[in-house]
Amino acid sequence: GSPFVGRIVMTAAAKHLTPVTLELGGKNPCYVSDACDVHNVARRVAWGRFFNAGQTCVAPDYVLCSQEMQEKLVPALREAITEFYGPNPQQSPDFGRMVGDKHFQRVQALMRSGTVAIGGQTDAETRYVAPTVLVDVQPSDPVMQEEIFGPILPFVTVANVDEAIDFINRRERPLVAYAFSSNDKVVNQFLERTSSGGFCGNDTLMHVMMASLPFGGVGNSGLGMYHGKFTFDTFTHHRGCLHRGMGRESLNAPRYPPYSQQKLGMVRAVTELKRKGACTLL
Repeated sequence: GSPFVGRIVMTAAAKHLTPVTLELGGKNPCYVSDACDVHNVARRVAWGRFFNAGQTCVAPDYVLCSQEMQEKLVPALREAITEFYGPNPQQSPDFGRMVGDKHFQRVQALMRSGTVAIGGQTDAETRYVAPTVLVDVQPSDPVMQEEIFGPILPFVTVANVDEAIDFINRRERPLVAYAFSSNDKVVNQFLERTSSGGFCGNDTLMHVMMASLPFGGVGNSGLGMYHGKFTFDTFTHHRGCLHRGMGRESLNAPRYPPYSQQKLGMVRAVTELKRKGACTLL
């Protein structure tokens, strides 16, 4: 659900001290550097954004890139959309619809931000919103104030990766962050300097499909994680247990009063951490 719903759930759970795991949404950034294969990026971003008509919590919510990259990427996205859904996506059996009228109206209103570069067509009767790309988008525009959860992809231009990272870090932590670059150093820099529930370099959505990776949010995008063994651990209480024998009571003498410097030295000696994860128990 949304952070708003998450707060309602946590408030209700707090009354009973019930632990919760929340997988919330967020505005997932997608940074595209100038050094990349534009056509590959376009296909992967278009798939991730318009899959299920954009109604996935891990869809790339907006693109951060330079003006030069935007001029290359927008035409490549148009080609990818046509490749996936044909010249008229409304007739494609592979393109979905908005889940409800209220959701349709909300997403339709978000298209008033910026300038429509691709798509923009809607049909209220069938709740159709075309795969849409917006340019000239400002950070203060409505489309940048909430999770889109629909087939709209806004572009926000930045000068470089540093500006993109600053832009992201000034906002709530997203459920996932995406970074595209042929330079691994750029992808790693983006990974190390941002915080998000998950991360995917040079692709979209695929990290969620791997049961070997934990999936969950952080901060505004949720708490807890699941997938495979991570699910078991999340919904399991790990109880620390110790069962000692009744004998050898003389070994416990240093921990009992009256205390002395000699006893303190003995306790320190036997409780000192010898190696990671191991210590001597009196």
